[in-house]
Amino acid sequence: MQSTAPALLPTSPAPEEIRDVIAPLTALEGPLLPMLHAIQAVWGHVPQAAVPVLADVLNLGRAEVHGVISFYHDFRDHPSGRHVLKICRAEACQSVGGTAMADAVLARLGVDWHGTTADGAVTVEPVYCLGLCACGPAAMIDGRVLGRVDADRLASELEAAG
Repeated sequence: MQSTAPALLPTSPAPEEIRDVIAPLTALEGPLLPMLHAIQAVWGHVPQAAVPVLADVLNLGRAEVHGVISFYHDFRDHPSGRHVLKICRAEACQSVGGTAMADAVLARLGVDWHGTTADGAVTVEPVYCLGLCACGPAAMIDGRVLGRVDADRLASELEAAG
């Protein structure tokens, strides 16, 4: 499986670069979320340098922009690994061994939640439902949903991902 992540630009963009990315979205109603998604698609995270630019363009306070970024768990303030592994933490998955599976995966990778492996290959994030409640425990690797997973299967899926 190939990573579905786009080729990313350097992580310290200039304000003009940020403005170029968000300019096509300024006419949208409620453009902040689409702008944040666009920025993250380009840089792999929402760089701190984007906050004052967004605040200026949208006539918002920096605290308001930061509040939106920190409220939504899918926005990152630092780059993720080449692959993102999301493990379901909802009750349905926990009831069929999801907690033990997650603990084993985290131990095997040597990271905690939201951590990235030392080689930058994998970032592990909790998610609170993937919609596979009948097929738990569930996980997602680079947007590909997997059901009835265990630590060994996730390890082999990650290995196959590269």
